[in-house]
Amino acid sequence: MFRPEGVFIPLMTPFREDGSVNEKVVRQIVNFLVGKGVDGIFPLSSVGEFIHLSFEEKIALMEIVMDEARGRVAVTPGATGTHPEEVIALARKAAEIGCQAVVIGPPYFYPINQDNLERHFEIIADAVQIPIILYNIPLFSPAISYDVVERLFRRNNFVGMKDSSGSMVDLMHYLDKIRSVAQRPAVMVGREEIFYPALMVGASGCLSATCGILPEIMVGIYRAWQEKKYEQAYELQLSILPLLRAMFSAPFPLGFKTAMELRGFRMGPPKQPLSASEKDRFSSTKGLIEKIMRFILDDRKLG
Repeated sequence: MFRPEGVFIPLMTPFREDGSVNEKVVRQIVNFLVGKGVDGIFPLSSVGEFIHLSFEEKIALMEIVMDEARGRVAVTPGATGTHPEEVIALARKAAEIGCQAVVIGPPYFYPINQDNLERHFEIIADAVQIPIILYNIPLFSPAISYDVVERLFRRNNFVGMKDSSGSMVDLMHYLDKIRSVAQRPAVMVGREEIFYPALMVGASGCLSATCGILPEIMVGIYRAWQEKKYEQAYELQLSILPLLRAMFSAPFPLGFKTAMELRGFRMGPPKQPLSASEKDRFSSTKGLIEKIMRFILDDRKLG
């Protein structure tokens, strides 16, 4: 059974001026990431603005990434939706084209209690065969309780979890609950600020946007940890914090896409239009992101 571990990339989606997905740049990014030694790619992610894509665009993006990856890394597309039918359709398509797993988060927009949230995941799990990576992202949807996570992981097709809470407290409880029902809990952190400490307490890897912007550093943290070079891993962890503060100060995910452009990829216009005042504020934020990125690229000789 597939087990997510290492450095996985939530793929940012580049757009053309007309708002359509820029297939050429998608393929460029996939090859860039594969060349940097990442372990997996996660299209249709939060930072990839899956909520702005039609069902047909989601399927097309899955297929483009699978075609370009050519089996060199795992591909685990997102299949989050507001109702089970859409999620099931996306997951079945992912299985059909050979994806290793799907990443599924809670339904969003309408409030939902934990009992109904659990039932949502149960319906999906009963209807698909592809492995599922459970996605906890309380920034945009209801947090999944520890007990619900434990019960879901009693099912064979839940093979991992992405926790984007950013809380070491939550991470520890998720690890403990999953460990009680699974032999090797595969919990990937979704907040890059805690990648190194998360590895030290049992996380299996990282699944976060900065992994795609600075894969050399994020892969470096993981490799240094594997080799027990803990001071090196810690130093690399600290090196990305100023950039993260700057990127999160812009409307999500614009700060991250700005940083990605400094790696040579045309990400296109934002899907969510900015007001005149927001454009003014973003101008200074963009300058800060660019300054920090240039320093990192020069300091690390990343080019």
